[in-house]
Amino acid sequence: MKRWYILVGVGLVVFSAALYLLHYAVFGDPHHIWIYLLGDIAFVPVEVLLVTLILHRLLEVREKRALLHKLNMVIGVFFSEVGNDLMRLCLETDADRVRASFSDVAEWSDGDFVRASCRFREQDYNIEHIPEALEKLKAFLVGKRAFLLRLLENPNILEHDTFTDLLWAVFHLTEELAHRRDVRALPQADRDHLTGDINRAYGRLVAEWILYMRHLKRDYPYLFSLAARTNPFNPGARAEVV
Repeated sequence: MKRWYILVGVGLVVFSAALYLLHYAVFGDPHHIWIYLLGDIAFVPVEVLLVTLILHRLLEVREKRALLHKLNMVIGVFFSEVGNDLMRLCLETDADRVRASFSDVAEWSDGDFVRASCRFREQDYNIEHIPEALEKLKAFLVGKRAFLLRLLENPNILEHDTFTDLLWAVFHLTEELAHRRDVRALPQADRDHLTGDINRAYGRLVAEWILYMRHLKRDYPYLFSLAARTNPFNPGARAEVV
């Protein structure tokens, strides 16, 4: 491939020199040739600026926005298969403090979603699961391991930084739990270690759910309606419209 580029480059330079020689042979005016040659060379840096640095960057940003928009479909599948149930499991020991913050999520503005995502991503969580809850969490996540692996195999996921961080946090928690034979009989130090993993995954999960809800409300109001009615932070949530 590198040799091919060199051959093409040399060929183009030779072809350009041949045209200039033809111009000189026909018109015999080297002054005219030098004027236009230097003018063209002088414009090259400006052309690089316009095409490479500005136009290419604008196209790249537009392409990335379109890709991220499509990735929200994948994020929706994640929350449907794993995320919502995982939040409900975590909320069993962190219910009152967090649930109240999302009681009126259906009425939030775009700015409310952005501020809430930043606040909950940086918030310190202190979820301490009792052994029975850890066992339930382990059974759920180990059962979803194949699904998580398929998501991580998608190369486009890497374009979405926050969702990638969430997936790695959840998958790491899954692996940690899978390697414990009996989560009911763990020493306190190991329970504290798992608590840190749970809090890491939970914080990223809540923040990403907020951004996903923002996307639904802005672009797919009918999907947002269902997501708001089945809000995992509402213990009495139901899909039926009342």
